[in-house]
Amino acid sequence: MKNLHRYLEHTLLKADLNYQAVEQLIAEAKAYSFRGLCIPPFWVKKVKRELQDEDIQVVTVVGFPLGNTSTEAKVCETLQAIKDGADELDVVWSLTAFKAGMNWPKIELAKLSTLCHREEKILKVIIETAYLNEEEILQACEICRDAGADFVKTSTGFAPSGAKIEHIKMIRECLPSQVGIKASGGIKTREQAIALIEAGADRIGTSNAIGILTAP
Repeated sequence: MKNLHRYLEHTLLKADLNYQAVEQLIAEAKAYSFRGLCIPPFWVKKVKRELQDEDIQVVTVVGFPLGNTSTEAKVCETLQAIKDGADELDVVWSLTAFKAGMNWPKIELAKLSTLCHREEKILKVIIETAYLNEEEILQACEICRDAGADFVKTSTGFAPSGAKIEHIKMIRECLPSQVGIKASGGIKTREQAIALIEAGADRIGTSNAIGILTAP
């Protein structure tokens, strides 16, 4: 696939990420011109400093990985990440509030959307499809759409399962064209990545970006 590297967000969010690994990620992102580099909030300032002259988006996470923190905490995280230089914010929505049948997820996401767009940043919402049935996935997409999200993202990578082709197709049919889809979670091969893109994904979040790009 032509320009596959521009679909890929080179990602490493594991707990024991160290300085040397971050340096390597930055070097790899530059070498392969990935669309984005997704790292924990702690490393945003350094990564932005290193990538400021590159056409590579600095992506970080908010409310990660469970989404159970308060809206106020997510707002603070988002503001700090933007201050540190994040271009795109991948927020874990309040799955617990959604499962409780509350309207709060839409309210929370609308607040974060307004904040991000005021600063001309991109908001992606991680709905964690592993914990949702098909009807709930569609409901989640509608909430994200109505709240002003720029992307719907499938997974944190910490759930029992990640991106599935059938879910991407369903999400694409549900969302308007201006709302993108980021497939993430368990994407290891070039074949997987291409199949997800063909199903409707606009971005691929993966810790195996180099393997996907260099596979024969």
